[in-house]
Amino acid sequence: MSDIVEVKALALETKVLYVEDDEMLRQTFSLFLGKLFAVVDVAVDGKEGLEKYASSNYDIVITDILMPRINGIEMSEKIYQMNSDQDIIIVSAHSEGEYLSQAIRLGVSGYILKPVQNEQMLEVLYKVLLKQKVFKDNENYRINLEEIVDKKIEEQHKLELTMIENYEKTLISLVDLIEERDSYTAGHSLRVAQYSRAIAKEMAYSEEDCELIYRAGILHDIGKMTTPDAILLKPGKLNSIEYSLIQEHVSVGSKMLHKIPMYLQLSEIISGHHERFDGSGYPLGLKGDEILPLSRIMLIADSFDAMTSSRIYKLSKTKEVAIEEIRCLSGSLYHAEVVPFAIKVFEDLELEETSQLPATAMEEERFAYFYKDSVTNNYNNEYLDYILTVKSDVYPCLNLVFLGNFTQYNERLGWQEGDLLLRDFSAKIVEQIGDAMLFRIHGDDFAVLSKKHLEIDKNSLLEFLKEKESNITLSTKHLHTQNSNIHSMAELEKYFTEGKTKE
Repeated sequence: MSDIVEVKALALETKVLYVEDDEMLRQTFSLFLGKLFAVVDVAVDGKEGLEKYASSNYDIVITDILMPRINGIEMSEKIYQMNSDQDIIIVSAHSEGEYLSQAIRLGVSGYILKPVQNEQMLEVLYKVLLKQKVFKDNENYRINLEEIVDKKIEEQHKLELTMIENYEKTLISLVDLIEERDSYTAGHSLRVAQYSRAIAKEMAYSEEDCELIYRAGILHDIGKMTTPDAILLKPGKLNSIEYSLIQEHVSVGSKMLHKIPMYLQLSEIISGHHERFDGSGYPLGLKGDEILPLSRIMLIADSFDAMTSSRIYKLSKTKEVAIEEIRCLSGSLYHAEVVPFAIKVFEDLELEETSQLPATAMEEERFAYFYKDSVTNNYNNEYLDYILTVKSDVYPCLNLVFLGNFTQYNERLGWQEGDLLLRDFSAKIVEQIGDAMLFRIHGDDFAVLSKKHLEIDKNSLLEFLKEKESNITLSTKHLHTQNSNIHSMAELEKYFTEGKTKE
């Protein structure tokens, strides 16, 4: 269920047209919408709604059905004639099949029955706004992508003209460019290059081909230069949309290099390093002999390094487990003629330990940036899960702070006042805990992790809440992460459930 905070976060620049002939409902609901959206224009019937729509642009149109002059269905039909992509939400007291079927036929974005429930309206608005955000992000990314690619290609052309006789330095410069942005990618690229060359050598490829695949391995992820930082540098697991965007690095990198004569062969190898024998790879879904021989080698080298490298969201596999997985997938994902040679190379490897964990204060801050709570600027539950998973022994002391009746406070004074209270309340906790870590959990609860024993001064926090003249209740719980065997957010959830139950 979406809440008002999520909707407001998506609706910052959204312009809405609200069409309703009932004056009381129009006044009440337009005030509600005004708290969510940047601009809310109101029309008293479909005719006025069409006039306003024709003279301005709106992200969302919300309309009643039965209205004088022009009803909501007729207005929606005319709007779709002007803009077939317009998001329209029908709000009506009529649930008859005729009206519903007309709305479905039109392809409206939502149909809400009166009397309007805030929760239902927020859920529909959230889905529409999220769809619009994804579309806008993708469009902006694609619009800017061509310019970025052209700029990078121009830079590479200049580099070719000025450094054609210094090929090795050119390669090193490109690798450094990637490494400065994402240290993991550089380490990964070097290992893939080394593994690829070793497999090619084992398969008796020429020295020229072995050097070619090594250079291709160094540059195989160069397309990630155009991947947004929010995706490339994200320490956690990618969602489906983010994964789709990062997949584009293959096409982008290949296109960048293809226009440079000295990199033409490299671009052809790179373009197929995520294609799979059975056709389930990307970007083209090539299969079998459609995939270049050197690309088949790089696919296995890339997969093996991914399996044996640690991530925040998964532990690395041992060399033996990774080899067995490659053997089992021979003839399905990987070409059978490459697998035996690759396994022979991998069996002789001494793997270096890899980690995506931050090693410096700056890396720690960049890492934590992805896990900050926007309301209080403290950490969120995802970062708490990470700390409990990898550092619970460093932070054995855990204090939980539960707020009760907070929903009623929000309903009485509004979400903005609720956010201000949470921000000030968290600041009061920070005053007590020194260098301990504070996390906001489940909206109105908090957790404090400390390297040494720490007890929360409950009385001072209660005094603060009383000063706000609120009916919010407060309870706390002190735990030891090791003694209580708490090594993940999932294991901690029961204590939050118990804390809420006892309120």
